[in-house]
Formats: sequence, structure tokens, C-alpha cells
Amino acid sequence: MTTPTGPEPAAATHVEHVMGTVFSIAVRDPGQWDAAIADVVAWLHRVDGLFSTYKPDSEISRLRDGRLTIEAADPLVRSILDRCRDYEEQTDQYFTAYLPGGLDPSGLVKGWAIEQASQLLRQHGSSNHAVNGGGDMQLAGESAPGQPWRVGISDPHDRSKLLTVVTGRDLAVATSGTSERGDHIVNPRTGSIRHGLASVTVIGPSVEQADVFATAAMAMGSPALTWLDSLPGHHALVVYDDKTEVRTSSFHLIAASDHPV
Repeated sequence: MTTPTGPEPAAATHVEHVMGTVFSIAVRDPGQWDAAIADVVAWLHRVDGLFSTYKPDSEISRLRDGRLTIEAADPLVRSILDRCRDYEEQTDQYFTAYLPGGLDPSGLVKGWAIEQASQLLRQHGSSNHAVNGGGDMQLAGESAPGQPWRVGISDPHDRSKLLTVVTGRDLAVATSGTSERGDHIVNPRTGSIRHGLASVTVIGPSVEQADVFATAAMAMGSPALTWLDSLPGHHALVVYDDKTEVRTSSFHLIAASDHPV
């Protein structure tokens, strides 16, 4: 779990229960943001309606059981499945939408939806905001004039404890792990869900990418750190089942100087 930290108030805030989790929207620019937030909420519910694996009438559910063909699916659905195939290549097939239990692009959809929500806020004129979906977040601009965002990374073994704080402007943070849903990430190569990792947090410019990379790293297991260290422009923290913590070589660049690394 990751959480923005700091006392700065938002000019506008909203909390929405959607996509099986809690989304929070915080705009730090002065002004009236009701219309912008309404657009974001409508967008998130549209995504849920298309991609939910729990709603029987979603397009993903209908694709899974053969009631809908790819050719007849919404263009957004076709686009996401194409993106999933691209990420399969980037992650050496450790990320995939085609799991043993059926079609499930959830590992991409949430991060993509968050990033698109941030883009909607930018289109409405907001340069400084946070969109947080279940701990995965896109942070635009600054938390306050001259102040970077600060994000606390929780210990998956004790969620009341922060392992570290990362800081920056225009950054994304995504965590994949076992603390909320237990072991649920499948290694597509073996079909196994036992990987020895408790959580992987990835920090980069895009929450869509960070979410996919964190999911792939969890599926990868022990070799994940070497692979994460090879990703340009990204930083990561890996926590193992035995509570060992390791960080990529560049992690110190985004770690807050007033919090232990």
C-alpha cells in the first residue's frame, strides 16, 4: 500500500468506491473542480462497466464466456488487449491478460484508468493533483507550490509501519503484493502463485507502466530485482516473504532525505 503524506490541504477532494476498490481524487490547484471530478468519476465507472471480471454483463465477462467476440468489443477493450500483448513482450511473458482462469487484463486496467483520469484533470486545467486507486497513484505537478509529493510505502507484513517515503514531482507509484488479497498473482510460465515475494513497489513516470511492471515482478519472483534494475527511469522496492527488503540501485534518487532508506 502507498499513501501520499504531508499536511497540505487539497482545493477539492473526492472519494469514490468503484472497480472493487477505493479511489481518491485530490486537486491542489485553486478553483472550482466539480465538473472535472464528475468527468473522472464517470470515466472510472465506464471502465468498471467494460472491464470488471465480477460483473456478468461487462465486456470482459462476455468475452470470457464467448457471448462477445473481440471484433464486436468496444474499441477501448480492443485497445487494452493490444496493450497487454505489447507488455507481454516487454516483460518476457511474466505479465499477461490470458491467465489459466481466463481473460483478465486487470493488471493493466487499473493503472491505465488512473493515468487517464489524471489526463482528464489536466484537460480541465489542473496541473497539480493526485489520483489514487487502491494505493496505486498518478501524481501530477506538486503537492503545494515548491513542494514535491511525498508518498509513504507501507510494510506488507505490518501495514501500520512505513518502510520508507519517496518524493518527487510528476511521478507514479504502484504496488503489487499479498497484503490485501493474499497470494493471487500467477506466474504465467508455471501456473504457480508461490513466488517468495510479499510486495513490489515500482516508481516511475506512468502508473500504467508501474502497475504492469510491479505485477510482472511479483510473478517473476526472486529474479525480479535484477530485471527491475534494468528498467530505465524506474525505481523499485522489493519485500520478500521473510521480510528482507531490497531496493534497485537508483532508489536513493527518489527516497526522502528525512526518512531512512
